[in-house]
Amino acid sequence: MVRKTYRAVTTAAASAILLFSASAAHAALTTYTSQSAYLSAVGTTGVDTFDDLWIEPYDTPFARTAGDIGYVATTGPGNPRAYGASDDDIDWYLTPSRASDSVTFSSFDTPVAGAGGYFWGSDGGGYSVFAPYITVTATDSTGATLTYTITDPVPSSFLGFVSDAQIVSLSVATGVQTGVDGYPIWPTVNNLHLSVAAVPEPGTYAMLLAGLGMLGWTARRRQRQGSQPAA
Repeated sequence: MVRKTYRAVTTAAASAILLFSASAAHAALTTYTSQSAYLSAVGTTGVDTFDDLWIEPYDTPFARTAGDIGYVATTGPGNPRAYGASDDDIDWYLTPSRASDSVTFSSFDTPVAGAGGYFWGSDGGGYSVFAPYITVTATDSTGATLTYTITDPVPSSFLGFVSDAQIVSLSVATGVQTGVDGYPIWPTVNNLHLSVAAVPEPGTYAMLLAGLGMLGWTARRRQRQGSQPAA
């Protein structure tokens, strides 16, 4: 009797876990255009300010850290070099060597469920300029990919992605576009946010607990029916 009870409870728990996993597997990437909203949706967050950079080339891929989270920054495909950029030589940003290249953050050494930062355009001298748009693309471990276009981005334009799975890369690009002066626009990144875990919504926990409770009740009922003497 003890063995049957153990098997029933184990089966119920396993079924609930599979149900929960299936729900998570179908979850989509979510975007946040507010830093405060993003931070409220994620767990521990590390930030790379890029303030250690300078106006000089950095061969990529090169390893960096956002808080305690290690990652790799890569530029390309045209030129595998990155540059530091700044408006005041105090607050520094990250840009690629070529305006048409993208900046990609990947190879996180800790499972990352959230990624974001400030994204806008700069000129060949590293100064912030008006850009018609900038695109940011996130890809997670389920293969889901989401591209978000920020129109008229400025240095305070924040964008963050959160996934119930693990985010494996974040890429930023301006494509081939020019500013009001006719010069190319470089994709520019500041304060890269990497978050170790998304905070599950209360409804997710409620559904899991309800499923466990229902499966446990069903297992107990079947056990009682099986123990009744035959008529």
